[in-house]
Amino acid sequence: MKLGPINSLSISSTLAVSMTALVLSACGGSSSDSESNGTPDNSLPINACETSLGLVQVETASNLIFNVEQQYTAGQSATIIAGMNAGQSSGMSFKWQQLSGPIISTVSENSPLLSFVIPEPGSYSFSVTVTGNQTELTETVNIDAGAAIAQLNINSDHQVVEGNGVSLRLQRINGQVANDIEWCYFSGQEINLDLTNEERPLFTAPTVSTDSIIGLKATGQVSGQSLSDEVFVLVTNEPSITSPYFDQPVARTYSYNTESSYADIASSCVYSTQLQQTCEIVDLPLIGQMNNAENISSVMDRVVVSHDWMGKNFETFLTQADPNSDFIKLLQSVTAVVISYDVRPSFYWVATGAIYLDPEYLWLTPEQRDSINEAPDYRSDFGNELQFIMPWRYVKDNNYAYSSVERTERQTRSIADITPSLASLLYHELAHANDFFPRSVHDTLIGPTLIDDFYRRTDSNSLVSDQLQNVDPLTSSEMYGLASVSFQGTDANATQKAYLPSDITSFFLTDHANDFYAYSSTREDAAMLFEESFMSHRYQIQRDVAVTDTTDLIVDWGQRGRVGSAELLNRAAFVIDEIMPEVDGKTLLNALPEPINMTAGINWYDNIAITPVNSSNPARVSGFEAISTEVERRPVQMGREHKKLPPLIRQ
Repeated sequence: MKLGPINSLSISSTLAVSMTALVLSACGGSSSDSESNGTPDNSLPINACETSLGLVQVETASNLIFNVEQQYTAGQSATIIAGMNAGQSSGMSFKWQQLSGPIISTVSENSPLLSFVIPEPGSYSFSVTVTGNQTELTETVNIDAGAAIAQLNINSDHQVVEGNGVSLRLQRINGQVANDIEWCYFSGQEINLDLTNEERPLFTAPTVSTDSIIGLKATGQVSGQSLSDEVFVLVTNEPSITSPYFDQPVARTYSYNTESSYADIASSCVYSTQLQQTCEIVDLPLIGQMNNAENISSVMDRVVVSHDWMGKNFETFLTQADPNSDFIKLLQSVTAVVISYDVRPSFYWVATGAIYLDPEYLWLTPEQRDSINEAPDYRSDFGNELQFIMPWRYVKDNNYAYSSVERTERQTRSIADITPSLASLLYHELAHANDFFPRSVHDTLIGPTLIDDFYRRTDSNSLVSDQLQNVDPLTSSEMYGLASVSFQGTDANATQKAYLPSDITSFFLTDHANDFYAYSSTREDAAMLFEESFMSHRYQIQRDVAVTDTTDLIVDWGQRGRVGSAELLNRAAFVIDEIMPEVDGKTLLNALPEPINMTAGINWYDNIAITPVNSSNPARVSGFEAISTEVERRPVQMGREHKKLPPLIRQ
């Protein structure tokens, strides 16, 4: 086997990739239930493979070379890697195109590593065009794929930047997990993997001097037969990190619309380890500061992605699932939309003025999902000494408003499937953007950067969330203190550890918040009110919130649709009027369903069927099938995820 000018390499230690920061600067709204610190902290060396097929080098008439697999078979994940003789792809653009053979669905056509699944036996031909660094060339490569054979399948081959997190996934065979799974390496030197989950190994890409390939092999027993598969990870050499804003590695990204007038600047302004000073408004203004901004094409001109499918699916969502143009209006208050395989959780950041979306909300096919890094995002065990939790969920017609798909299942999704979770995320994160820079102030921003205007507005308490405190502030010192424990990691004191669920109920109900997370900051207070209001208004999806114990989740108090209660009317209406003035806040809220209380003394799950059913047609409930008596025990969600980023630099 030859790896050619793309070097083999060694991983001898795991690099931490967590980011530190101020919660003030950013917030997230993802709905994943996993909890981890996001770094492979159980990494151990694995053995070298006794045998492997590996890659072979295919030379061309130019400086471009290909590394191809020695054996391609139908139904398997596959790769072709393109590279220059110098072993460096930084600063270069790649564009793959299939020329012949059965049609292949590709998800990494803008990467030096083309990853795909072979649909059937046959001959295939691809071209790749490489531009940049005073280079422009196109070359063609051909491969032959044989008939399917019994073997494992690892999803999928990846290109990652040095220092970035990497995840791999061993596909199950007819739902069956392989036994006695073993991983080995054949890239020359020792490899460390976190094998806490043997089906999903994790590692951190090492620092490399040139683009380098990691080769890994999995072996397992299925129905008494020993099967194996190989996978390849291209680790690309990148410029040294010089940014105080992005002080850890980030994925390679590019403008989804290459013809956009911002194509050359957007990625470098909003997702770059070379960003030493935030870009000025004159270079990358808010979308709403431009003429004819309120249309999908203007938004798509600002979309930055790591894979084309992310931009395509986002555009389809805006086209099909935003009939009232809510998101097009709200997106006027951002500079860009970043969707990348390594964004987790989603967040808005005032430093760049951009919103960052976890692509887990956007995938429609298993192949698209395969390209998303599965390395868990930053989490903690904040609040685990408290005697209560406050779970939440979105519900429609006595059932969960959206479902999750296990990673082990190879399923497709539709735009309708992803709409509820993506809509709630966007309402939340874009509420932050419009809290800081509502459309009403776009003409008054003077810069030179958004950070300058942000500080002017915060210094004068002009943010929507600041003004909300003048309308009807939250006053429970107990809830503020507990939120500091649960969401910011403050140590719980003896009094807080002694609080029972009944104590929390009394604290919460004497105040006017719609969710516990509202106490984590005034910014979250405003965002939670806006998110819940519009999810109920536009989608008839209501939010459940409760106070329970930590073991059996017995409800002490709970409510569906709390934002529709009279005591929250003035607060929620103020936020709506400031952020979305086209919709009268009080009219919207008065039209929402009356809140419904849960039954105290039974658990959280059994409290899902509390909305009156349409008795005229018991087989149908507002377009949803009537739910079964078996209640789904999903992991509970508490608070909202938030991204920690480097602190703002006052320029």
